[in-house]
Amino acid sequence: MVKVTVDAEACIGCGLCISSMPEVFEFNDEGKSVVIADADEGMIDDVIASCPVAAISR
Repeated sequence: MVKVTVDAEACIGCGLCISSMPEVFEFNDEGKSVVIADADEGMIDDVIASCPVAAISR
């Protein structure tokens, strides 16, 4: 498992990460993505790469 973070300033709330890994990400009250669990190492790189504003990192 890998710890990931979301840069709240950069996040635009598009939801790609949440739709890809709902067990790891969810929306906060401001409509931004937040991390709720560690991620599976085999899948997180694709989610990081799919973020249109590069707000997700490991």
